[in-house]
Formats: sequence, structure tokens, C-alpha cells
Amino acid sequence: MFNPSLLLLLLLVSSSASPTPLDNYLLDCGSATSAATTATDDGRVFVSDATPTPNFTLSNDPNLSVADPNPSPGTSNLHRTARIFTAPSSYVFNIKTNGTHVIRFHFHAFSSKDYNLSSAEFEVSAFGFPLFFKNRDDSMRLKEYFIKLDRGNLVITFRPANKSTFAFVNAIEVFSAPDDLFADSAGSVGNPDSAVYNELSTQVLESLYRINVGGPKITAFNDSLWRSWTPDGGYLKTPVSKARSLAFQGRIAYQSGGAGRDIAPDNVYATARHMNYSGGARASDFNLTWDFDVGRDSRHLVRLHFCDVVSISLNQLYFDVYINGFSAVKNLDLSVLTFQTLASPYYVDFLVDSDPSARISVSVGPSDRILPSNVDAILNGLEIMRLYDAFTLDAQRTKSLSSALLALLLGCITFICLAMLVLGVILFKLNNKRGRRSSDEAVNEIAVSAACTGSWYGRLSKAIEAPPTPNFDLARKISLPDVLLATNNFHNDALIGSGGFGNVYKGFLKDGTTVAVKRGVPGSKQGLAEFRREVAVLSKIRHHHLVSLIGYCEERAEMILVYQFMSKGPLRDHLYGAQSRTYACLPWKRRVEICIGAAQGLHYLHTGTARGPIIHRDVKPTNILLDEDYKAKVADFGLSRCGPRVDQTHVSTGVKGSFGYLDPEYFKTQRLTEKSDVYSFGVVMLEVLCARPAIDGSLSWEEVNLAEWGMQWQKKGLLERIVDPRLKGTIDAESLRKFGETAEKCLAQHGTDRPTMGDVLWNLEGVLQMQVMAMKRERA
Repeated sequence: MFNPSLLLLLLLVSSSASPTPLDNYLLDCGSATSAATTATDDGRVFVSDATPTPNFTLSNDPNLSVADPNPSPGTSNLHRTARIFTAPSSYVFNIKTNGTHVIRFHFHAFSSKDYNLSSAEFEVSAFGFPLFFKNRDDSMRLKEYFIKLDRGNLVITFRPANKSTFAFVNAIEVFSAPDDLFADSAGSVGNPDSAVYNELSTQVLESLYRINVGGPKITAFNDSLWRSWTPDGGYLKTPVSKARSLAFQGRIAYQSGGAGRDIAPDNVYATARHMNYSGGARASDFNLTWDFDVGRDSRHLVRLHFCDVVSISLNQLYFDVYINGFSAVKNLDLSVLTFQTLASPYYVDFLVDSDPSARISVSVGPSDRILPSNVDAILNGLEIMRLYDAFTLDAQRTKSLSSALLALLLGCITFICLAMLVLGVILFKLNNKRGRRSSDEAVNEIAVSAACTGSWYGRLSKAIEAPPTPNFDLARKISLPDVLLATNNFHNDALIGSGGFGNVYKGFLKDGTTVAVKRGVPGSKQGLAEFRREVAVLSKIRHHHLVSLIGYCEERAEMILVYQFMSKGPLRDHLYGAQSRTYACLPWKRRVEICIGAAQGLHYLHTGTARGPIIHRDVKPTNILLDEDYKAKVADFGLSRCGPRVDQTHVSTGVKGSFGYLDPEYFKTQRLTEKSDVYSFGVVMLEVLCARPAIDGSLSWEEVNLAEWGMQWQKKGLLERIVDPRLKGTIDAESLRKFGETAEKCLAQHGTDRPTMGDVLWNLEGVLQMQVMAMKRERA
């Protein structure tokens, strides 16, 4: 049974000073004094945000500090003051180390003479990516995120919802986390498309629940990452009489390959709940269940903490784990996972979608392997985090890796590619020489394996191979040997680009057709589900402003898409970046024509398919390709989604897209419509006009987000001041005016205020006509 005095002793023994992270910004926001503030709950020292340093600055936009005139007894020192923002304002932090960082925002809504903080409405973003939106009367206390950052500036912006409201914050924490806090792989539960999710460590995670199962609250003082853990009583659905709590009296046996104290403190692994089974009902019908409200249409990371503190000998505890009714683990034996050691902590991660009721349930129950005398199951701790799995920070982070490190990385990649190429040639020749092995067998030896060896999941269960891709209507299946022949075994000389999915190669099919071959790699950010979605979409649609899918290949753990070759590459390469120097400057008339072509492709997706609208969800210059004649075609349909039916106003779905292009209304409500593509296209229009990225963290905070910066100049009637310098003096004033007005309408905060893609297309035709007429007048 639970022993409070024993647990108190354990808390005192386990609490020790944690090492200071390499990046460690602790801000007491709104503090009027330069003296340091000590947090009452964890003993750390916070400094006032009113004193900028070389590593931290606060923008000069209107802001002020307020203090709680009547703080309640026990209120943390951090929550007695707040920084108020009446206009968009940014904190800029100098990040000195790469890797996962913790970002926390503290909110305590008190009332001062002039401000009632509970009535604030605002958005908070990092690198222009909206983290969350606070509505009036939202009762927020703490928002916590895990984000992988590179060295450079981290820009966090507070933006009031409108001119009549304001934003506020009481304290901000930004600090680096241990490298092993998140593994790259996690099991996927309830998702028929994939058994394993990769690249977890690069995603944005928002903490929703952190539960100490069977024990009391754990304060930040007793956690090496200053996290608080909540008791599980409010979430336990099993009667307490059948769910025993216990406190372990021995030493927690941490070891390599298991969980360390940074994963969870001793106090989590030393307490637990297990079954109080006394016979009677069938043991297989007896589960311990916890239930959590998480919101609809979101993907979540569920982290389960285990430590066998109930068994008196090894290999006696076998149990099953279920999430949302799906089997996550069968016949779990902690003795095997912890190398035959009792009281050794372990954790497992699962990716899971919320069920239709917007909840996640977690259950543990007896395995069918147990003996009647050993009916039991255990859980020590549980965490749930919302996953923003479609976002990457790659394009937003400042690119400040040293040249030596970059050279070393390129050298390693080159060596590996050469080694694989040599091995492939040898195997290919041996195959031809012996004549006894099929082409598929030879290819199998050089194909890249997709198994997640070495991870906890590899030890927990065998990798499950997904079922083969079904036959599609129009796309033809191309064999892997034919793909290897077309790309000269993916030779480096054929490499023409790379992205989140993998590398892109120029190739030649047997009939002489020039193609672009996009090869997915194990651990790519775009997985099997996205691969199949793109094949499914492009197999059913054809339009002269959409890139055509010629075929696909799904053999030997390979995911390969074969497209028509677009010789001029992505629009982005012609506008900015290193590649842009290899192309001539696009004149204004051609830029408008490219916008018109892309708009025609999107208009077709929204209105021209028999199955209803298709929403692209990732409109950006990288996904607008140009052929030899600069004809624009929309590409990359891995994130596309069928739009609302005639009887619907929207589709409810998890947020996906790219930084800088994401529809703010879609982010706040998770309601997707065709107008989300319209917003993204408005950002593209500004990129075409200004020849700069949508998000550029190396610029001053006012200029980081192109959509906001561009609209500031548009509303002043001075859009010509931010035009690509190479176009100065070549754009007709009326053409520019109408172009700016169209972009402004696309970037309206609410979807109902935005035009359709058909309207955008009509306006762009007018922009082009004005420019052509002006050019004719000049020649006359």
C-alpha cells in the first residue's frame, strides 16, 4: 500500500541540483526590478525581461509591465507580474547549441487597475509558426513545447487577436534538453498505413498530460527538467478498490538501454498502480484504464513508463497494453526489456490519433500467458503530447553550421554513397555472371532496409511490413530494376535535388522518356501514408498545370515516385537561395504567368474533380515546378486531403502544412477548407514579388514573417518598397496595385473573407493584362 512517509524520504533523497543546460533562458516577464527572481516551486533563478543582454532581446513595440495588486497566498513569485503587449512583439534568443529545447510559457490571469488578463486574446508563434491561440477566458496556466533547434536566433512572437485586445505572459523558459529525450522511432497504434513512425525527434511536441500513476504530485524541484507530474486519480476509470497503489522501498536500478532520470524522476518509477485481482471474474476481462480528453483530429505521442516494482522474481509479470482499444503490446515482459533486472525503469512511445470522442484511453491488463496465481499488470507513469508532425523547422532555422562540420558531413555522405554504388555494381555483375538469381533478389541486397533496429521498438516486437499498395487507376507500377537502370543505380551524377521525402534523380526510362525519380529513404519525414496518398491522388487526376505521375515503385522497402521531368526545377530556385544565381532573373510578366499557371492547377483541384474538392495543404514555391517553357505545375500531393462535401462547410483534421504558409484559422480551429490553400498561395505571391523566403530567421524580428511584413507595407500603400530590387522600374503601377490587393485578400485572417482560387485567377489575369498593356505603351 501507499506509504506517505516513505515517499517523502524518497523525494528528499532523489532531489539534487540538476546541471545547468547549455542554453538556459529564464525570464521573469514584467518584473520592474533588475534583481533576480527565485521561483518558489523549484528554486531556479529567473531574470527580468526588461534588461536585454547580448543573448536576449525584447522588441521595441509597445509593451508595458503590470503587477498583481492582491496576490493570493502561495502565488509563485513568477506569477505576480506580467508583460503586456498591445501590438505584435517578439523575444529573440540566441541559441548556442543544436538539439531538442524546452519552451515553456507561464500564464496567471490576475486583474490590475487597467488590465484583466483573463480577457486577453492572442497568438504565440515561434519562427512564425503558431504554437497556440488564447481565446477570451481560456484558463491557461502553463504551455510547454519540445522543439528541435539549430544554432542561431529563436524568435518568439506575441500577437494580439485584434486592436481592441492584448497579449500577456508572466514568465518564459527556453533551455536545451538531453539529446536522448526523444528517440527517432515510435510504434504507431491504430494506423493501418504504418507500424513505425520515424523522425519523431525532429517534430514539434506540445505537452498535454504528465501523470504520476499511483503516487502524489511531483513538483518541478524533484525533476531534472523541472517538470511537474500530476496524480492519476482524476483520470483513472477503474475503481480504486481494484487498482492498488504502491511505493517501492528499494533502489531504482537505472541502466544503459533503459530510461534515465531525465526521462522521468525516481519518484515516478518508485510508485505505480497494479491490479487487485482476487479471482471471480475472468482475468482477461480485468483491465486498469485511464481516460484523457485530447481534442479531435490530432496525432499524439503517448509515452508509457514502466518499472517492475511489484514482482519478487524475474519473468513472472506478463501483461498487455491497449491504447484506444487497439493492442499496443502483447505479452509484455519487463524482465526481458530490462536485461533481466527488477526495479529497472523503461519507457515506450506510441503515435496514436484521438478517437471520434476526442479522447485517448490507456489500459493495461493480464496476458494470456499468465498463471492464475500471477494475474497482474502495472503502470508507473504516463505522458501525452500533441504532435505537429507535418512541420519542420529546417527552413526557418539560421544556417550557421561551421564549414568544417559541413565538409565532414558531406564527406561522410559521399563515402557512403560511393561504397553503396561499388557494392551495387559488384552484386549486379555477379548476378549477370551466375545467371541463377532473379533481378529482384539482387536488388534486395542493395535496397535500404526500413527496419528500426536498435530502437526499443525493435526489441519490443518485430517490424510489421505494411500491406502492398493496391492497384491504382492510371499510375503504372515500375519495377525496381527498371528504376535502377533509369538512374544508373541512383548515381550521384543523376541527383538533382532533395527534400523531406528523400532525394530526386533525373532518369531515362527504356522508351527514352526523361523522368524525375523521387526516392523515399528510411526515416523520411514523409512516410508510407503520404507516399500512397500521392499515388492515389495523382492516379485519378490529370491537368496541364499539375505535375503528372508516370509511375511508382514499392518494392524491397523502397518508396519511389516517377514524375514527368520539369527541366527548370522548382520556382523557389529562380527566386532566392543558392540555386537562384544559376538562373536569369525572372521578369515581372513571367512571374505573373507562373502565378496564373499555379492558380489554374489549384483551381482545378478545388473545383474540377468528379470526387469533389481536393485541398493541397502544402502550397509553396518548392512545390511549384517549371518546365522548359516556364510553364508552372503544382507538385507534391503527399499532404493533400479531400475537401468538404456539398453538405459540409469544412473538414476537421489534424494540422499539417509548412512554416510560414499555414492558414492561421486552420491552425486555431483544425477546420480545413479550400481557403487554406488560398492563404498559402497569398504567401507565394509575396515571395514572387519580393524574392525572399516566407520565414527568414536571420532578419530583424519585424521582417521574419513575410506575410506579416508584406501586409504592413501593403496597408501603408507602399508595397513597391519591398519589391525584388532586380524588378525596380519594370512593374506597371496598376499591375502592382492589383497584385498587392489580391495577395492581401488571400491573406485575410478568416477564410470567409478570402477569395476562391477562381477569383484569384481572374484577378491575376487582370494583373497580367495591365502589365502587357503598359509594355505595349512603352514600345509605342
